[in-house]
Amino acid sequence: MKTVVLFTLLLLTPLLSQAQIILQGQVLDGSGQPVVGANVYLKGLYEGASTDGAGAFSFTTKETGTQTLVVSFLGFSPLEQPVNLSQPVPAFRLTLKPDQRQLQTVTITAGAFEASDEKRGALLTSRDIVTTAGASADIMGAVNTLPGTQKVGEEGKLFVRGGDSYESKTFIDGLLVANPYNASVPDVPSRGRFSPFLFSGMAFSSGGFSAEYGQALSSALLLQSQGLAEESQTGFSLMSVGASLSRTKRWQNTSLAVSGEYTNLQPYMNLVPQRRAWRHMPETKAGSLVFRHKPSATGLIKLYGTYADSHLGLLQPNLDQPASPTPIDVRNRNLFLNSTYEETFQEKWTLQAGMAFTHTVDNLAAGDARVNTQENAWTGKAVLIRDLHHAVTLRTGLEVQLRGYRQQYRQRLEDDHRTAAVPEQNLAGFAEADVYLGDKLVARPGLRWERSTFLAQNALSPRLALAYQVSTHGQVSFAYGHFYQTPENDLLKYRQPLTFERAAHYILNYQRTANQRTLRVEGYYKDYRNLVRYNAPQLLQATEITNGGHGYARGVEIFWRDQKTVKGADYWVSYSLLGSKRLYKGYPVAARPGFASYPQREPGVQADDFPNQDLRGRHR
Repeated sequence: MKTVVLFTLLLLTPLLSQAQIILQGQVLDGSGQPVVGANVYLKGLYEGASTDGAGAFSFTTKETGTQTLVVSFLGFSPLEQPVNLSQPVPAFRLTLKPDQRQLQTVTITAGAFEASDEKRGALLTSRDIVTTAGASADIMGAVNTLPGTQKVGEEGKLFVRGGDSYESKTFIDGLLVANPYNASVPDVPSRGRFSPFLFSGMAFSSGGFSAEYGQALSSALLLQSQGLAEESQTGFSLMSVGASLSRTKRWQNTSLAVSGEYTNLQPYMNLVPQRRAWRHMPETKAGSLVFRHKPSATGLIKLYGTYADSHLGLLQPNLDQPASPTPIDVRNRNLFLNSTYEETFQEKWTLQAGMAFTHTVDNLAAGDARVNTQENAWTGKAVLIRDLHHAVTLRTGLEVQLRGYRQQYRQRLEDDHRTAAVPEQNLAGFAEADVYLGDKLVARPGLRWERSTFLAQNALSPRLALAYQVSTHGQVSFAYGHFYQTPENDLLKYRQPLTFERAAHYILNYQRTANQRTLRVEGYYKDYRNLVRYNAPQLLQATEITNGGHGYARGVEIFWRDQKTVKGADYWVSYSLLGSKRLYKGYPVAARPGFASYPQREPGVQADDFPNQDLRGRHR
């Protein structure tokens, strides 16, 4: 036993020994009194803390180089302090100056979890992901514990506020990810492709999000990748189901990390009885490369690449012939590249540019049928941010998405061969501004334009968010917007005359944060239009595909978080009430979708009489 413990500690030593810089100090007002509850964080990152009753704060970071420490609080002008994280940092003594107009003190919280695109979303760190019970160190699994999500066990994907999983999109450093999930088989939950340790923070918006993000009807999961690696190191992990090896090299302004891993669940599944008849136990071979470079004090270049090859197979029960289950075999190969560049010019201009590429090949064998699918997706994006005035910040950008989809179907017994292709080009532009209209009111108007060459359609999406401070610690927020999304490739390949699907969001939110406790109550309504539907229960049987569908989702969410009552503990409890109904896909009439997680229906009661009631809790 001692040998096993010692071996485990040796494996964990590289992780535990990573150097961390401690940032601590005190925040005071002009009269020297402590400022309680001030937000202290590193600009552009998801690392920070709030000041306690003595105005003190303390948190650790793995970032290096020159960063900007930001302090903000209601009624005071934000304070920015440059800090060099390449060496030990002395304690701070920071003084906030009163702002008569209270600029940048009201933040828009409608449609998100806490507060502002850095603070208003549901913020999760890598530690949160791996310590969330039931998440199995999976990003999507951890997000599924947050308010607004419905956990569908046999899927493992994100279903948000009555929306289907394809309506929720993932963005890495602002760039859309074409295939964020690993391949799976029916009734077996899929997992996210990316390790939580690649990201410095994650923000989840369940609706009413910024005009910067499109092609998502319901929600946006924003992942922020880490900066320069802290130090050179080598890591090795040996498990009963696989092994991994990594090497990180750090230079003064550059870092490079490479890693490889192999996973095979056969040893585990041989020990633990399985309800599934596996033909090929889940097996994955993967490798990744992470490159970071600081060309200047304010610039940062990031490059991330990963390749994975996975294989699994099982026997699927056949309802028509129970004695003859259908053999299913899935092979997936995925290449993902993501590169970004950020730089600040003349103090008031910030450029954020990036490009992402995804190459995915899926080989599916189900009985005598063979389906080979290949997809290539390019995304390019450039964003300019300008402080026009002390009360106005403008954000504009352009985006282009190029997708090539090709699918080959072959049925051996019937000698049936089919090929389908979808070449898609999506162009988009957006503009939005944060406008502070006085002491207690802030507005964020925005507009997004999109053009699909395959659909030959344009879409114009107005967005608006408002926040009003009603008390020292409380505020009310409202968000409204139109959100458009191109139908899925599995629908476009039939070459029917389709258009964008659309959802309109209406969100009203009240949030009170004081004394390390947060209460949040939010009501929402989503109006769906132009949903794709077809004239048969199954898509393969359909002869007509149209945008004749519609639907709605409405509900209320209550969230309570307490970081003070129990010393050393941080817990939250949420309650969700959801009512949803839609006419889409093969539905013959408008009905409640199965993924909306309603309670079991009682005899004599209509399904629509029972909204979803979901009570969740979490603690750390």
